[in-house]
Amino acid sequence: MARVAIDVLLKRELLDPQGRAIERALPDLGFAGAHDVRIGKHLELDIDAEGDELAARVAAMCDGFLINPVVETYRWRVITDDERADAAADAPTAVDA
Repeated sequence: MARVAIDVLLKRELLDPQGRAIERALPDLGFAGAHDVRIGKHLELDIDAEGDELAARVAAMCDGFLINPVVETYRWRVITDDERADAAADAPTAVDA
């Protein structure tokens, strides 16, 4: 079994109105210097497969159900328990590492 994280974003050539709204709001909130903000989805799930079978299952789920391949793209990776988005609050983050 593998824990998989899937990140979904609009294709780069498409306008991301939510990302643009956040990018415009950040300086007014005291967070200057953020550019090219993109908003997407992050999914995590356990899959009973490994290797090529895992890759095939993730691709089938994404292409057939989880994303709209006309306007979205995705990347996925196998993660460990400490890489989960819901990991303990005291665990180090990418910024802390």
